[in-house]
Amino acid sequence: HKDYSESVDALQHAIAVLKEQTHDRKQAASLVQVSALKDLSLIPDSAKRAIDVFLQEPEGLEVSAPEADGYEFQSHGIVGMLEKLLDEFIAERTKLEKEEMNGKHAYDMLMQDLTAQIAQATQHREEKS
Repeated sequence: HKDYSESVDALQHAIAVLKEQTHDRKQAASLVQVSALKDLSLIPDSAKRAIDVFLQEPEGLEVSAPEADGYEFQSHGIVGMLEKLLDEFIAERTKLEKEEMNGKHAYDMLMQDLTAQIAQATQHREEKS
């Protein structure tokens, strides 16, 4: 559950950063948030490869100019992939939370039943003596 929550938070942050920066950006440190997603354990290998490819694309890079943009904003595909992953992780986290709540409810019901059985057996034993 904690892994999914951390992944959801990281994905939301990366998506927000990419959407906020719909203009040309300088190359240095422009995609730190996106590259950090590769370190999350729940990100599928195919998504990590797509992120690597995205980060290696030199779109709009002019090597001769010292103040060249890192790339022009053309990351709609990566944003779509991240949003899809976000939806999957939220659904999985919700599923896990539901399973956890059902397990807790089953435990509470079992404890209530066992407590009632103990009380009934104690009462029955006291009536016999």
